[in-house]
Amino acid sequence: MPTPDLTPKPLLDSLASYPHWFVVACLTLVVAAVIWLLAKMLKWGLYALVGLVLIGGLGASIWLLFH
Repeated sequence: MPTPDLTPKPLLDSLASYPHWFVVACLTLVVAAVIWLLAKMLKWGLYALVGLVLIGGLGASIWLLFH
């Protein structure tokens, strides 16, 4: 039965030289930035959806008015 390869991955190996608190602080900032960007995208998506509903409702009411 072969033994599993337990060598650390290069990314984790390069982070091992930094203090743990610094790695956690940087990861916290990265995750906070990703959440902030997702919130911005969701907000603009909601604005676009509201705009499309308003345009569709206005178009439907004008179409019904003339038919």
